[in-house]
Amino acid sequence: MKLNQNIIIERLKASLGLDIATSKIVVVGLGVTGFSIATYLANLGFDFVVADSREQSSIISQLQETLGNMTVFSGAFDEDLFSNASHLIVSPGIPLTEKAIAKAVSNGTKIIGDIDLFACSTDAPIVAITGSNGKSTVTTLLGEMAKAAGKRVGVGGNLGVAALDLLDESANLYVLELSSFQLERTSQLNAAAATVLNISADHLDRHADIADYAVQKQRVFIGDGVMVINVDDPVVLDMHEKGRSTVTFSIQTIADFCIGKDNDLEYLKHGEKALMPLSELPLEGRHNAANALAALALGAAVDLDEQAMCKALKAFNGLPHRMQRVTEIAEVTWVNDSKATNIGACIAALQGYEHKVILIAGGDAKGADMRDLIPTIKEKTKAVVLMGKDAELIEQAINGCVPVHNCSTMQQAVVVAASIATGGDTVLLSPACASLDQYKNYQDRGDQFAQAVMGLADSNHNCDGAASRSSRMIV
Repeated sequence: MKLNQNIIIERLKASLGLDIATSKIVVVGLGVTGFSIATYLANLGFDFVVADSREQSSIISQLQETLGNMTVFSGAFDEDLFSNASHLIVSPGIPLTEKAIAKAVSNGTKIIGDIDLFACSTDAPIVAITGSNGKSTVTTLLGEMAKAAGKRVGVGGNLGVAALDLLDESANLYVLELSSFQLERTSQLNAAAATVLNISADHLDRHADIADYAVQKQRVFIGDGVMVINVDDPVVLDMHEKGRSTVTFSIQTIADFCIGKDNDLEYLKHGEKALMPLSELPLEGRHNAANALAALALGAAVDLDEQAMCKALKAFNGLPHRMQRVTEIAEVTWVNDSKATNIGACIAALQGYEHKVILIAGGDAKGADMRDLIPTIKEKTKAVVLMGKDAELIEQAINGCVPVHNCSTMQQAVVVAASIATGGDTVLLSPACASLDQYKNYQDRGDQFAQAVMGLADSNHNCDGAASRSSRMIV
C-alpha cells in the first residue's frame, strides 16, 4: 500500500530531515531511478533541482516535458551547487566517491537514495533481496509465488520497475531486488524479510575490496525483520545477528529449506516435509535449486502458502539470458547465460553441470581477479573461447590448464565453439564479465549469441576461413 501524502511528508521529515518548506534538494543522476525520484518529489510538492553529468539527453527533455519548468544542471557536477544543498538524492549509478559529492558530504550535506524514500512511503511488508548472483531470478520467482498465493505484489527495484514507481495503494507486498549501490546509501529499510544470497567478487571498480562490497550488501538486513541466510556461503553466514528471527537454506547440508532424499529421489524440503521433487524444477543447474530454496524461504518468512509457491515454482522457466537454452544443433546444446556478468555467476553456472562444457567468456572484468575462476574452469570445461576487453586477463589466469581460443566477435566465438563441440556437449555463454566493452548491455550480448547460434542451423559448421584463422589455441 501507499500511504497518505501528508503521512509520507511527515515521515520524510522525521526520518530523513526532508522538510518540504526548507530543504534544498539536488537529485543527482537522471537515469531510470533518477527520473522516478524526480517524479516522486514533484508529486509530493517538494522543490528540487536535478544534476546530470550528460550535456543533453532525451531523458532530460522527457523530464522537462513531464514536470514542466524543471531546473536541470547538465555537464560536469557543480561542487558549489552540491555543497549548498541540504540533501543529495543520489542515483545508484553515481559513485559516492565523485569529487563534488565527497566535498558536499564533508560540508554536512546528507546523502540518501531512492530506497529510503520508498521505505518511508509504505507500511506494506517489503522483501529485500541482494547478493552477487541469482537475485533477479529469486526476485522474479518470489513475485510469481506471491501472485499465486493471491497477493497484490509490486516487483522491481534494481530489476525492471524502479522502486518508487511501484508505490500503489492496492499493493499488499513488495519484492525488491537491491544492488550494493542502492544499499550503500540506504538507512531506513526495515524489510519484513531480507537475504544476501551469496557473496563473490563483483563491482570492485566501485568498491574498495570484497570486504567493503560485503559490508554494503549486509545493509539489506537493517531493521528487525526475518533474516534469510544461505548457510553454504561463509561470508553470508557471518552476517547472522543473534536474537534475530532467522530462516536458513542450503543445497549442501541440513537447513530449514534444503535438499533431501526420499526413496533415492531428491526433493526440495522444508524441515522434514518434502515439498516437490527436484526433478520437477524447470530451471537448469544446481545453483537454481539454491535460488528456488531461497525463494521458498523468503515466501515462508512472509507467510505465503507453500502449495501456491510450489505451483508457481513448477511453472517458472527462468529469466531471459539467465541459463536460457537456445537450441540443440547436431546433438550440441547451446545455453545463453549472458546475465553472468561476474565471476561468481559464471562459477555457479559451470558447477551446475555434471559434464564438462565449452565455455564462451570475456568482456569487462570490472577489476575482478580472474584467477578465482580457474579451479572451476579446470574442473568443468573442455575448452574456453574468449573475447572482449579483458580476454587476455582470463587467458593469463588460465595459463594453459585448458585449451583457449581467442576471437574478436560473437559470430567468430560461436563458429569456433561449434568446431570444438561434439555430440552430447554443451556450449555455455557465461561471460564472467560485464558487456559494455562491446555491446549495449548483457541483453544485446545474449541476443547476438542466440542469433549467431541459430545461424549455425543453416551452415555446414565449417570453421575454415577467417573465423578459425583469427583464433589461437594455447595448449
